[in-house]
Amino acid sequence: MSNQITGAEALVRSLIAEGVDTIFGYPGGAIIPVYDVLYYHSKELRHILVRHEQGATHAAEGYSRVSGRPGVVLVTSGPAATNVITGLSDAQMDSTPMVVITGQVASASLGSDAFQETDVIGITQPLTKWSYQIRSAADIQWAVSRAFYIATTGRPGPVVLDFAKNAQLEMVEWTEYNKCKYIRSYIPYPEVQDEEIDEAAEMINKAQRPLILAGHGIEIAQAEPELLELAEKADIPVACTLLGKSTIPTSHPLNVGMLGMHGNVAANMATTRADVVIAIGMRFDDRVTGDTRAFVLQARVIHIDIDKAEFDKVIATNATIHGDAKMVLQKLLPKIVATKHPEWIQSFEADARLELEKVINKDLYPTSGPMNMGEVAHRVSKATGDKAVLVTDVGQNQMFSSRYFSFTMPRSIITSGGLGTMGFGLPAAIGAKFGAPHRTVCFFTGDGGLQMTVEELGVILEHQLDVKIILLNNNFLGMVRQWQELFQHSRYSQTPMTNPDFKLLARAYGIPAEDVETREQLDGAIERMVTHKGAYLLNVNIDPMCMVYPMVPAGAKVDNILLSRDEKYVGGVVMSV
Repeated sequence: MSNQITGAEALVRSLIAEGVDTIFGYPGGAIIPVYDVLYYHSKELRHILVRHEQGATHAAEGYSRVSGRPGVVLVTSGPAATNVITGLSDAQMDSTPMVVITGQVASASLGSDAFQETDVIGITQPLTKWSYQIRSAADIQWAVSRAFYIATTGRPGPVVLDFAKNAQLEMVEWTEYNKCKYIRSYIPYPEVQDEEIDEAAEMINKAQRPLILAGHGIEIAQAEPELLELAEKADIPVACTLLGKSTIPTSHPLNVGMLGMHGNVAANMATTRADVVIAIGMRFDDRVTGDTRAFVLQARVIHIDIDKAEFDKVIATNATIHGDAKMVLQKLLPKIVATKHPEWIQSFEADARLELEKVINKDLYPTSGPMNMGEVAHRVSKATGDKAVLVTDVGQNQMFSSRYFSFTMPRSIITSGGLGTMGFGLPAAIGAKFGAPHRTVCFFTGDGGLQMTVEELGVILEHQLDVKIILLNNNFLGMVRQWQELFQHSRYSQTPMTNPDFKLLARAYGIPAEDVETREQLDGAIERMVTHKGAYLLNVNIDPMCMVYPMVPAGAKVDNILLSRDEKYVGGVVMSV
């Protein structure tokens, strides 16, 4: 018996078969047939109408990062397709699984400069794991199943399906949907080699000063329990990358903090003193390593990663284990000898006390002057019981909130790491709320980043989403201003901002809002925000000269750390700037 359906219907059925429940998108002429089919599948497939296609991609990223499921985007051709490029690049840099479906002109019109025609495949291939153009309805099931398999396996990332309009309208025989489970030329999960495990275990067991560098790959592999077991069994301190921050509880005694340019002093200094470094699911980003010629010089390096292209790309290794972090750690753990490193653990205390005295106490407990970003982030975290999902935009707000938010649960930090995309935060927070509706979502942003995608407040209005928005407003492009002060002799070229009344703007979208002008108002405002059922915006008046410290200048050695405008910590010695 014939079961003929349109290609548009075949696409929607395929998405449902893949377990998709939410799509972020924006309709247009070249994708109308698919939207027409969605009209009849609204109970099975929820579509979230964003206000800009870039917002769809970041919302899909937020959804994916908090839920562990692939984000799905649906847009039309031409300018809509080019508007998703930033989100594709962001997802590729941060290994976020995403399937983006773009409309395209009919196959017969390809190459003719037809209305809203763009070479989507040519544009997106460098930014994705896979890009494919569907020109025939007969290819839909095959292409969709392959797209989801590639996006979600191995090192995850974005894929693009460019869907020609004729293929949407063609009739095709619908058959039982089969999920892709194998591609001959693609091996997402390599078999972990016993000799690699043995070599790494021997190095770890002999180490006197071991250090784990915990990256985003641990979260992707859901290897948080194994990470904790390894750290506790072998008494190994854990330093986290920005995207790896919620892989171990903030309060755990072996968590020595965040690595990198604005990371913790103890974590960065530990990389200069360790004798064995175990890097798990991280790629030695330049914001972590600083001067690569001076990074982990005293250490033998063990690198565990699903992507072998990362091995020796930035930092030379002594041992590598190619595989999924969870699978690797499960094989490694039985070979690790339980031990203690009391002197090594104790050696972190001096650096931690230094940072507490020189930086943290000043950020969290100021007694006078304008508010700074650190105290706001710290108080919001405590008001949510340290259980909220932190979503950030990019800049000073990102660094302060990441430093001073505390994490007790996995998948609790969503931020643009590799690409550093201003405007990421608001749509990502929206996506996170759809992906984890029962968790509190706190979105920290600056006045610059918020205005890049402020139109997505319309999604919050339409769906009455409970997203807590903390605007750290210093009337500057704060991070650029900081660099201008430090390295351009305070020439603030095009960084001061003339801003709208954000409280009125929020209220235009039905979001209660209040201005927080003094420190004395802060706790009450946070309580009102947290207890309010629904979205809320705090426009917090921040010191325009606020600086985020510590700071390792770009390209400097990680033990060359600015502590303030007046002091730096170089090679373990405090000195004047």
